[in-house]
Amino acid sequence: MGSVSAEDVRDALNVKDSDISDAKVLKMIKRAEVTLELELSAGIDYQNCSEAQKEAITLLAAIYAVCYLTGGSAIGLNFSVGDLTNSTASLPSLAVLQAEFERVLSSLKEPYVGSV
Repeated sequence: MGSVSAEDVRDALNVKDSDISDAKVLKMIKRAEVTLELELSAGIDYQNCSEAQKEAITLLAAIYAVCYLTGGSAIGLNFSVGDLTNSTASLPSLAVLQAEFERVLSSLKEPYVGSV
């Protein structure tokens, strides 16, 4: 089982704790946890989760962090990012993070098999 830390999120973005505080990142991790719970209709604990859930939470929290660092906004799975500044130009592409998150999320979702 895995645990998502603020350092995991900062590592995904290659930023330091001086760029974004633990408290701020932990809020983003909690938001990502709740969003993932809603998407999967399952209870998830970011401090005790599967490796795939850890990856999804880390990626979504990283997306929230990119939005925060660039002055954009993020709600649920919808993202808006303004112009990047020189200090944040080295951040990973939001599109890359979002595509990776969507790939992980789709693998976590169980296929629905029902009858008509």
